[in-house]
Amino acid sequence: MNEMTDSQIAEFCKALSDENRVKIVKMLTGGELCACKILEALNITQPTLSHHMKILSDCGLIFTRKDGKWSFYSINCGAFKEFKTMISKISCAKNTGLGGETEKSEGCECKGSAASCCCSEK
Repeated sequence: MNEMTDSQIAEFCKALSDENRVKIVKMLTGGELCACKILEALNITQPTLSHHMKILSDCGLIFTRKDGKWSFYSINCGAFKEFKTMISKISCAKNTGLGGETEKSEGCECKGSAASCCCSEK
């Protein structure tokens, strides 16, 4: 599995920046759904749903399967795993000075240097 590019990460974040698209993704965690089921759950029009699904599909977050006149949607699990891996690599440190010095947060449970501290302030 290749590491996601910055451009791909940005596209995923943009796609998930809309409340309705987040709801759609949450719905799809239960498995493949027909567009009609998504429409029933959300108070949006069919053209609006098509717009949201195109954005999610274009960035690779979901798959679309056609069966006659019906469209079925499912999560692209491989893409989500890559995204989750990237997100899990993000950490933070408490900056205390303009020079970039860091110190561990009070009650820190991290092992290692202050620069790699990821504990939140208590």
